[in-house]
Amino acid sequence: MNSRERVLTAFAHHQPDRVPAWCGSSAEFWAKAKRELNLADDEALRVRFGDDFRRVVARYAGPPIQLAPGATSRTPFGVERHGMGYGQPISHPLQGATLAQVNEYAWPDPNGMDVSHLRAEALAWGGLYAILGGDWSPFWHDAIDLMGMEDLYLKMYDVPEVVDALMRHMVDYYAEVSRRIFDAAAGAIDIFFIGNDLGSQTGPLLSPALFERFILPHLKRLIDLGHGYGLKVMMHCCGGFAPLIPALIQARLDGLHAVQPSCAGMDLRRLKREFGHKILFNGAIDSHHVLIKGTPDLVRQETRKVLDIMKPGGGYVAGASHDSILEETPVENVLAMFDTIRACGKY
Repeated sequence: MNSRERVLTAFAHHQPDRVPAWCGSSAEFWAKAKRELNLADDEALRVRFGDDFRRVVARYAGPPIQLAPGATSRTPFGVERHGMGYGQPISHPLQGATLAQVNEYAWPDPNGMDVSHLRAEALAWGGLYAILGGDWSPFWHDAIDLMGMEDLYLKMYDVPEVVDALMRHMVDYYAEVSRRIFDAAAGAIDIFFIGNDLGSQTGPLLSPALFERFILPHLKRLIDLGHGYGLKVMMHCCGGFAPLIPALIQARLDGLHAVQPSCAGMDLRRLKREFGHKILFNGAIDSHHVLIKGTPDLVRQETRKVLDIMKPGGGYVAGASHDSILEETPVENVLAMFDTIRACGKY
């Protein structure tokens, strides 16, 4: 099997030739790994790790962005952030907003995203890899950025129509950008990959009732959009979100990434037993306690344990339990993980 066939077989909950492998990385780790392994380019590193996925992304082509002093990035909805990586919001422009103020906010124009290059980029892989596409669409994070977490939660109880409008405007934008991506690259993309962190170390960030009332309908909009183009839909979600999985399955989500076994409720045996025949799990090899702090021998041991639990029957992609392998992770540990996936993931 090639990588694309391997991944799609796993999504169909059948057993491919071996467990597919996933590599998500921070830019800092990626640069370090290329340097330590003396590899010239990104593709050489992907091949060395055995990554079965490739990704295409739209490019911003809107008006030039002028960041305020101290800001390091800006979200599509105008929230400026500061700090490492994506940083933290400097302000919450819709904190305390009324329904009218939400509706009148300067929501972004999907025309600002250039999708013209995507089809050629996706086809350049020659059908060998599973291609990820679509807008990341982190509308739950954006809602927190725009209103602040406390204000957002209070509005769910006090003025739910304001939260409904906020979610609708954001997902209108994300859905339209992804629709343009899929129209431009129809038939060349396999998986619509989105991201919303709904869990903390100790459990979900909101109750199943609030999740189903405010978040799930908009996730379902995106899921249905992807399915309408014949795509699998996979969502990145950090933390202990196990109580939300039944609703995600009911909404017909196809895959969940990155499955953090160190979080509350994320016992791998239970997840596989209760949900493994209904939704694909991607990740589950502990980034924190094993990949960062462990030795190569421990990584090999723990990777084999995870494979023994998760690989039977298909429906599993192996990789780290965090979307981005961090710079402090030893390269030899990451190599040990991927080499063990390749050696011990065979069916």
